[in-house]
Amino acid sequence: MKFWIIAAALLAAATSASAQTAPRLDDIKLPQGFKIEVFAESRAARSIAVAPPLNAVFISNRSRGTVSIAIDTDRNGKADQVKIIGENLTSPNGVAWRDGWLYVGEQTRVWRTPARDVNAIDLSKRETVLDGLPDKGHHGWRYLALDPKNRLYVAVGSPCNVCEPQGIEGTIVRVDNAKPVVVAKGIRNSVGIDFHPKSGTMYFTDNGVDMMGDNSPPDELNKLSREGEDFGFPSFGGGTDKTKEYGAKAKPDMTPPVGRFGAHVAALGLHFYRGAMFPEDYRTDAFVAQHGSWNRSQPDGYRVMRVKMDGEGNVKGMEPFAEGWLQDGHAWGRPVDVSELPDGSLLVSDDTAGQVYRISYAK
Repeated sequence: MKFWIIAAALLAAATSASAQTAPRLDDIKLPQGFKIEVFAESRAARSIAVAPPLNAVFISNRSRGTVSIAIDTDRNGKADQVKIIGENLTSPNGVAWRDGWLYVGEQTRVWRTPARDVNAIDLSKRETVLDGLPDKGHHGWRYLALDPKNRLYVAVGSPCNVCEPQGIEGTIVRVDNAKPVVVAKGIRNSVGIDFHPKSGTMYFTDNGVDMMGDNSPPDELNKLSREGEDFGFPSFGGGTDKTKEYGAKAKPDMTPPVGRFGAHVAALGLHFYRGAMFPEDYRTDAFVAQHGSWNRSQPDGYRVMRVKMDGEGNVKGMEPFAEGWLQDGHAWGRPVDVSELPDGSLLVSDDTAGQVYRISYAK
């Protein structure tokens, strides 16, 4: 019991909005030619959604119950203004923008509101897109993504460390006429979804079960090859590592991950690189934000990983891209989400330092 109390205290401390610290960008290591700068300050910054026609980036601030907008009027790579546009929301995590609409995922619902003018975003005009999601706080933050056909996807986490999900818990759903259609199941907690730039195939991260040891199970990068695929939870805690609670019930048709990260690194935001600023060999590679472990004897994660892929989306390897938020066993920042500005530079949110960073490249 004592261990669980200590673990809970560590998790609360790691996710507290009051833990905001000053960014130490000189600590961040990047490949040669890359540079990191602050794009915007936004306390408890979680998910980010770029709206190119508005010269703006929408930012969810989950622990504060708000959604903000960062506006870069002169497109110089640094926001001129950051302001809150939505308050008193319930665990707002997922944000997405497409064709003049801002989508926001709260714990039990997803809504959208017109967002065509940065000075005229009025949440009183919002309309519900999906309602009736599980009202459970554990993994109750929703992640959103829009596919190339403008269809909306919502990640619905399992409300536990390890348990048998009920209903649409532990799934990714597509919204079809205000109803959820399950496209992937057997998922513990996915907080990153993106679609391959060439094939349009969905990929997503998933966080492994806690308390299975320092080095088990791995966090996952998954690929959806067909609707309705089962990715193994709760029989598998991550990868092919079975849970003691449900491992005996493992199904033979479970789909294994296409990429395995370290155990407990908390792989969250996922983004395929589409731009032209970075060197050519980065095209269609994926970037994954690792929020960092809270239950390992030696902390791990706290970085942005590069997942190398071929043109068909097959994983060829992984390597750290940006790291240094963890120093001497202590983290001053925790990457959450990854997105891309129109100029091809990369945005990374950090909910501990309360920042959105911009990573650029120059020869």
